[in-house]
Amino acid sequence: MDKETSDLSLSRKECPRCKAIWINDKHIWSGTGCQGDEQVLHNLVCNQINDPQCINPAYKKGEVYENKDSWEKRRKFIDRQEF
Repeated sequence: MDKETSDLSLSRKECPRCKAIWINDKHIWSGTGCQGDEQVLHNLVCNQINDPQCINPAYKKGEVYENKDSWEKRRKFIDRQEF
């Protein structure tokens, strides 16, 4: 009897600068293990580091994805809070 095999394979990429992870070409947040959003990663991390070695496909130097989470949106949220 032949052993059954699977064609399952995994690929893992890690950004040399910020250590962000992609598994099978999907960004995964390291803190939660949940699927990430490359545009949010760009706004919060890549755009701040501004490194040409960035492997994030959504990285565009100096640009901000306006419809995604950003430090500016987070600052405005905090400013609206009453403590």
